[in-house]
Amino acid sequence: MENFGPITPGQVSLLVGFVPVIVAWLYSELLVRQNNSNASEISRCSDADSVGNDSKIQLLEGGTSLTPPSEVRRSSPSFLRCLLMDKDFLLQNHSTLRSLTEFGAILSLYYVCDRTNLFGESDQYYSRDLFLFLYFLLIVVAAITSLKKHQNQSPGSGKSVRYLNRDQTEEWKGLMQVLFVMYHYFGALETYNAIRTFIAAYVWMTGFGNFSYYYVRKDFSLSRFAQMMWRLNFFVAFCCIALDNHYMFYYICPMHTFFTLMVYCALGLFNKYNKYGWAIAAKIGACFLVIAVVWEVPGVFDFVWHPFAFLLGYSDPDESEPHGPMDEWHYRSGLDRYIWILGMIYAYYHPTVERWMQKLEETRVWLQMLIKASIVAVCFVVGYLWYEYVFKLDRRTYIAYHPYTSWIPITVYIVLRNITQQFRNYTLALFGWLGKITLETYISQCHIWLRTGGPDKRARKNLSLIPNYPMLNFLLTTAIYVTVAHRVFGLTNRLKMAFVPSGDDKRMLCNIVVAAIAAIVLYCFSLVVFNVPKMLA
Repeated sequence: MENFGPITPGQVSLLVGFVPVIVAWLYSELLVRQNNSNASEISRCSDADSVGNDSKIQLLEGGTSLTPPSEVRRSSPSFLRCLLMDKDFLLQNHSTLRSLTEFGAILSLYYVCDRTNLFGESDQYYSRDLFLFLYFLLIVVAAITSLKKHQNQSPGSGKSVRYLNRDQTEEWKGLMQVLFVMYHYFGALETYNAIRTFIAAYVWMTGFGNFSYYYVRKDFSLSRFAQMMWRLNFFVAFCCIALDNHYMFYYICPMHTFFTLMVYCALGLFNKYNKYGWAIAAKIGACFLVIAVVWEVPGVFDFVWHPFAFLLGYSDPDESEPHGPMDEWHYRSGLDRYIWILGMIYAYYHPTVERWMQKLEETRVWLQMLIKASIVAVCFVVGYLWYEYVFKLDRRTYIAYHPYTSWIPITVYIVLRNITQQFRNYTLALFGWLGKITLETYISQCHIWLRTGGPDKRARKNLSLIPNYPMLNFLLTTAIYVTVAHRVFGLTNRLKMAFVPSGDDKRMLCNIVVAAIAAIVLYCFSLVVFNVPKMLA
């Protein structure tokens, strides 16, 4: 089996780190089975004989522990207890060890599919008819099988479902994500402008969702911040190590991380003033000012971001034209530099617009229909003008207009999607389900659906498991791809609960320190492994 690319110290350290985890998980499985067997035997004996208080069984992770842990072991750090194979610790953390092992197996699958020649690859083929047929077929199937009516109520509005509710935004993300990944799979270059608009909508949701949470919940705790960063970067960090890619290879992740940090800082600083409208206006104005200065004033971007080149630098090895290491970050982040701020504005006025909509629903039918018809007409006119004079521009020209016009189609979609109560009441649950795993499907597509063939190379081939049968291969690889992405979503959340506990900053900081020490030790060990043969030679 040929490897595409040299083995790196990071990959060696990751492998060495997962070996004891796998051993601990296998031992915990054995302990669980032994204790389940012992529990069954004790249960049978208890039908005939009474069991004293000294024979009480402690239930742990579906099993029992017949030997209480000593005080010394109980007071030892979790990391040391794991290394010492403490039985009670392994039983308590059996499900976490299993999740870590499964996560490591998935990373191994990514490496085998993308960086070895064990499986084949095929060229991308685009047919507009096939592309649109598959997309609309999925919408029809979703409408037939997963149309869902919602009963969640907004305060003081009877049975009214809130506009831009969570189910609706998840559906929106799913609808866009399907076209986004199909664009990559089929090489549908003519849809580039649409994909740029979709990415702008994702970034808009970053501003909208995070502002809504922090403004309403007022939770700026360290644990909440750490959980947010875990969700955005845990999976991608391990993919970068396992596949030797730069962080910017998965550019969506640093983009969402940066804009999320901006929202967090904007509302977190002097947050006691967030209840005043003038304070929110000042903060939003400051966000506009910072972004405008950094991205619009020549030289400022390079000055601000140069210290982060080690993290955000990237260049595609297959690109014929040379680029600076920060050009990719400048291009990607600059395209949607303002839209997240508009998401914050929409979130701030969300309650006000909702009250207007509720009053509209309570007006006379003829007046209600007249107002809604007028709104729809205006939306169609504005949408048509944007489509005709912006969207249809060539790629290079469109990019110049995109940062200042992407809010138009987003606003038009929001208005039309929520124009009536009936529209708000229903969503397509299939797309809502897909919308929850957009991060996982975005990252996974490069390695188990497409093929890059080397570190930092863009995916320009498709994974081929059934040669010469492109549609059957598309069916099989898509089923595997979506299933694995969904598993990664679940694993990420389960491991987040284990390592980034809510409301326990002390334990979380301890976990961070232990993880940092373990990573440094493993990396130093891998460097020694790499350099010893050279020294001996």
